[in-house]
Amino acid sequence: MSFGRILTAMVTPMNEALEVDYEEAKRLAQYLVAHGSDGLVVCGTTGESPTVTAEEKLELFKVVKGALGKRPVIAGIGSYSTDASIAMARKAEKTGVDGVMAVVPYYNKPSQEGMFQHFKAIAEATSLPLMLYNVPGRTSANLMPATVKRLSEIRNIVALKEAAGSLDQVSELKRMLPSDFTVYSGDDSMTLPMLALGCSGIISVAAHVIGDEMKKMVDAWFAGDTALATKLHLELFPIFKGIFVTANPVPIKALLNMAGLKAGGVRLPLVNATQEEMKFLIDLMDDFKKIHVSDVNNKNTAHGIPKLKVAADKASNLIV
Repeated sequence: MSFGRILTAMVTPMNEALEVDYEEAKRLAQYLVAHGSDGLVVCGTTGESPTVTAEEKLELFKVVKGALGKRPVIAGIGSYSTDASIAMARKAEKTGVDGVMAVVPYYNKPSQEGMFQHFKAIAEATSLPLMLYNVPGRTSANLMPATVKRLSEIRNIVALKEAAGSLDQVSELKRMLPSDFTVYSGDDSMTLPMLALGCSGIISVAAHVIGDEMKKMVDAWFAGDTALATKLHLELFPIFKGIFVTANPVPIKALLNMAGLKAGGVRLPLVNATQEEMKFLIDLMDDFKKIHVSDVNNKNTAHGIPKLKVAADKASNLIV
């Protein structure tokens, strides 16, 4: 089952008091699907799920789904607690979302059998499709292909967001999994290599600011224009890596704020970007515009990078 080719792992907009800004969440959700995203993942870790309360998450699920209509909305419900993940999955289902996503339990380093039983219990607690999320660099535990294969046999476990950073592991996954089981890249920079291995798309952070360009790259790949897809991948690569100059989602929220999309700040223990990091991000987008100038007149990019660059010029006045 596929929820689309590009899903953005949406940030959670906040006001000056660091309260969730639901009106801006609606606005951002609609902006993202207008600029390359087929759907959204809400309250993943890019959405600051560890510091967003259960009540705030459920309201976000309802608000974003209401704003997007038939576009798929995947609710981030996972934690290191199986019982808490089950409870959130059941509540999320009542909000009208189209699926749920659960991350590999972090910190406590469960065994492969423990991970299998964790995801199995969540899947059995909801009728919604469940997406697994493997990101060992953050969780300290790697969901192995053999375990994903076992999990794929459970009716409503339908997809995997894979962010282990290993093409060998992706190859093993695609070799073992049934053809109708969807594998998404969890790293923007791995999108094209994983598409080449038969994966279906990307759960993206970068699509917040270069969604149209990413759509063009992904569409080129599926249209068989590998030369264009490769060209775009190489042009986008500095953005893919540069937006992680500090802890996610600090840089992407900074860029959205520059673009006039009120993402707001981040809750502790994260802190806002430093002056040096802000300058790096401004320079990053300025450099991207210079190499991407051929697309400035393209209608799909007219509201993307050029708008961001104008706002970034204004933001640069704040850096001393």
